[in-house]
Amino acid sequence: MAGSVPSRKAEPRPPRVGELDALPRIEQRAGELLRGHEAYPVFAGHGLDLLTLQAGLQRDQLWVIDGADGSIAGYLLGGALDGDFHVLQMDVDPGHARRGYGRALLRHALAEAKALGYPGAVLTTLSDVPWNAAFYASEGFKVLPEAEWSAGLRAVMAEEAALGFPMHLRVAMRRVL
Repeated sequence: MAGSVPSRKAEPRPPRVGELDALPRIEQRAGELLRGHEAYPVFAGHGLDLLTLQAGLQRDQLWVIDGADGSIAGYLLGGALDGDFHVLQMDVDPGHARRGYGRALLRHALAEAKALGYPGAVLTTLSDVPWNAAFYASEGFKVLPEAEWSAGLRAVMAEEAALGFPMHLRVAMRRVL
Protein backbone atom coordinates (compact mmCIF):
# COMPACT_ATOMS: atom_id res chain seq x y z
CA MET A 1 0.00 0.00 0.00
CA ALA A 2 1.54 3.31 -1.06
CA GLY A 3 2.75 5.46 1.78
CA SER A 4 2.26 2.84 4.45
CA VAL A 5 4.89 1.62 6.86
CA PRO A 6 6.60 -1.53 5.53
CA SER A 7 4.82 -4.72 6.57
CA ARG A 8 8.15 -6.46 7.07
CA LYS A 9 8.71 -4.62 10.35
CA ALA A 10 11.80 -2.89 8.99
CA GLU A 11 13.22 -0.81 11.81
CA PRO A 12 15.54 2.12 11.21
CA ARG A 13 18.95 1.60 12.74
CA PRO A 14 22.35 3.31 12.82
CA PRO A 15 24.46 2.20 9.87
CA ARG A 16 27.65 0.26 10.38
CA VAL A 17 30.75 2.22 9.34
CA GLY A 18 31.28 -0.11 6.37
CA GLU A 19 27.80 0.72 5.04
CA LEU A 20 28.36 4.48 4.75
CA ASP A 21 29.70 4.29 1.19
CA ALA A 22 26.34 2.87 0.02
CA LEU A 23 24.47 6.04 1.04
CA PRO A 24 25.85 8.43 -1.62
CA ARG A 25 24.92 5.84 -4.26
CA ILE A 26 21.36 5.77 -2.92
CA GLU A 27 21.33 9.57 -3.04
CA GLN A 28 22.51 9.47 -6.68
CA ARG A 29 19.89 6.93 -7.72
CA ALA A 30 17.15 8.90 -5.95
CA GLY A 31 18.38 12.08 -7.64
CA GLU A 32 17.93 10.44 -11.04
CA LEU A 33 14.17 10.57 -10.42
CA LEU A 34 14.50 14.34 -10.89
CA ARG A 35 16.08 14.10 -14.35
CA GLY A 36 14.42 16.83 -16.41
CA HIS A 37 13.46 18.89 -13.32
CA GLU A 38 14.95 22.37 -12.83
CA ALA A 39 16.77 21.15 -9.71
CA TYR A 40 18.33 18.09 -11.35
CA PRO A 41 21.68 19.75 -12.14
CA VAL A 42 22.13 20.58 -8.44
CA PHE A 43 21.34 17.03 -7.34
CA ALA A 44 23.55 15.59 -10.08
CA GLY A 45 26.45 17.88 -9.19
CA HIS A 46 26.38 17.81 -5.38
CA GLY A 47 26.02 15.01 -2.91
CA LEU A 48 26.86 13.90 0.58
CA ASP A 49 30.45 13.06 1.30
CA LEU A 50 31.69 10.39 3.69
CA LEU A 51 32.91 12.97 6.24
CA THR A 52 29.40 14.43 6.52
CA LEU A 53 27.93 10.95 6.92
CA GLN A 54 30.57 9.98 9.51
CA ALA A 55 29.78 13.14 11.47
CA GLY A 56 26.06 12.24 11.43
CA LEU A 57 26.86 8.75 12.66
CA GLN A 58 29.08 10.12 15.45
CA ARG A 59 26.31 12.41 16.71
CA ASP A 60 23.76 9.55 16.53
CA GLN A 61 21.68 11.31 13.87
CA LEU A 62 22.08 8.99 10.91
CA TRP A 63 19.75 6.06 10.35
CA VAL A 64 19.28 3.49 7.61
CA ILE A 65 16.48 1.06 6.92
CA ASP A 66 16.87 -2.34 5.31
CA GLY A 67 14.72 -3.44 2.41
CA ALA A 68 13.07 -6.84 2.16
CA ASP A 69 16.09 -8.06 0.16
CA GLY A 70 18.48 -7.11 2.98
CA SER A 71 20.05 -4.17 1.14
CA ILE A 72 19.81 -0.65 2.53
CA ALA A 73 16.54 0.81 1.24
CA GLY A 74 17.13 4.36 2.45
CA TYR A 75 18.64 6.67 5.01
CA LEU A 76 17.99 9.86 6.94
CA LEU A 77 20.69 12.28 8.10
CA GLY A 78 19.75 14.74 10.81
CA GLY A 79 21.35 17.59 12.69
CA ALA A 80 20.42 20.62 14.73
CA LEU A 81 19.44 24.08 13.52
CA ASP A 82 18.55 26.93 15.86
CA GLY A 83 17.40 24.51 18.55
CA ASP A 84 15.24 22.39 16.23
CA PHE A 85 16.01 18.97 14.76
CA HIS A 86 17.10 19.48 11.14
CA VAL A 87 16.29 16.84 8.52
CA LEU A 88 19.40 17.41 6.42
CA GLN A 89 18.88 14.67 3.86
CA MET A 90 16.61 11.71 3.34
CA ASP A 91 16.70 9.38 0.36
CA VAL A 92 15.09 6.08 -0.52
CA ASP A 93 16.55 3.97 -3.29
CA PRO A 94 14.06 4.01 -6.20
CA GLY A 95 14.12 0.20 -6.20
CA HIS A 96 12.54 0.35 -2.72
CA ALA A 97 10.23 3.33 -3.30
CA ARG A 98 6.59 3.53 -2.25
CA ARG A 99 6.88 0.83 0.39
CA GLY A 100 6.90 3.10 3.45
CA TYR A 101 10.64 3.12 4.10
CA GLY A 102 10.93 6.90 3.95
CA ARG A 103 7.94 7.33 6.25
CA ALA A 104 9.42 4.81 8.73
CA LEU A 105 12.77 6.64 8.67
CA LEU A 106 11.15 10.03 9.20
CA ARG A 107 8.92 8.84 12.02
CA HIS A 108 11.87 7.18 13.74
CA ALA A 109 14.06 10.28 13.45
CA LEU A 110 11.29 12.55 14.74
CA ALA A 111 10.62 10.24 17.71
CA GLU A 112 14.35 10.27 18.53
CA ALA A 113 14.43 14.07 18.21
CA LYS A 114 11.40 14.45 20.48
CA ALA A 115 12.97 12.12 23.07
CA LEU A 116 16.07 14.35 23.03
CA GLY A 117 13.93 17.40 23.76
CA TYR A 118 13.89 19.13 20.39
CA PRO A 119 10.73 21.31 20.22
CA GLY A 120 10.35 20.98 16.46
CA ALA A 121 11.82 19.67 13.24
CA VAL A 122 12.76 21.72 10.19
CA LEU A 123 13.78 20.98 6.63
CA THR A 124 14.01 22.50 3.18
CA THR A 125 12.59 20.73 0.15
CA LEU A 126 11.08 21.10 -3.29
CA SER A 127 7.50 22.33 -3.37
CA ASP A 128 6.51 20.74 -6.69
CA VAL A 129 7.72 17.14 -6.28
CA PRO A 130 5.11 14.83 -4.69
CA TRP A 131 7.64 12.87 -2.64
CA ASN A 132 9.02 16.13 -1.21
CA ALA A 133 6.79 18.87 0.28
CA ALA A 134 3.52 16.93 -0.09
CA PHE A 135 5.07 13.89 1.62
CA TYR A 136 6.35 15.99 4.54
CA ALA A 137 3.00 17.76 4.81
CA SER A 138 1.36 14.34 5.18
CA GLU A 139 3.60 13.87 8.25
CA GLY A 140 2.55 17.16 9.86
CA PHE A 141 5.12 19.59 8.45
CA LYS A 142 3.86 23.03 7.47
CA VAL A 143 5.45 25.48 5.06
CA LEU A 144 7.10 28.32 6.96
CA PRO A 145 6.67 31.75 5.40
CA GLU A 146 10.00 33.52 4.89
CA ALA A 147 9.12 36.02 7.62
CA GLU A 148 9.20 33.12 10.12
CA TRP A 149 12.56 31.66 9.05
CA SER A 150 15.19 31.50 11.75
CA ALA A 151 18.68 32.79 11.09
CA GLY A 152 19.78 29.21 10.50
CA LEU A 153 17.04 28.56 7.93
CA ARG A 154 17.99 31.79 6.16
CA ALA A 155 21.59 30.56 6.00
CA VAL A 156 20.51 27.15 4.67
CA MET A 157 18.39 28.77 1.97
CA ALA A 158 21.28 31.09 1.04
CA GLU A 159 23.59 28.06 0.72
CA GLU A 160 21.02 26.31 -1.47
CA ALA A 161 20.68 29.39 -3.67
CA ALA A 162 24.49 29.49 -4.02
CA LEU A 163 24.42 25.84 -5.17
CA GLY A 164 22.01 26.81 -7.94
CA PHE A 165 18.71 25.48 -6.62
CA PRO A 166 15.64 26.98 -8.31
CA MET A 167 14.64 28.92 -5.20
CA HIS A 168 11.13 29.66 -6.46
CA LEU A 169 10.53 25.92 -5.91
CA ARG A 170 12.24 25.61 -2.51
CA VAL A 171 10.28 25.77 0.73
CA ALA A 172 11.22 25.62 4.38
CA MET A 173 8.95 23.44 6.50
CA ARG A 174 8.57 22.91 10.24
CA ARG A 175 6.70 20.50 12.45
CA VAL A 176 6.15 20.82 16.18
CA LEU A 177 7.33 17.74 18.03
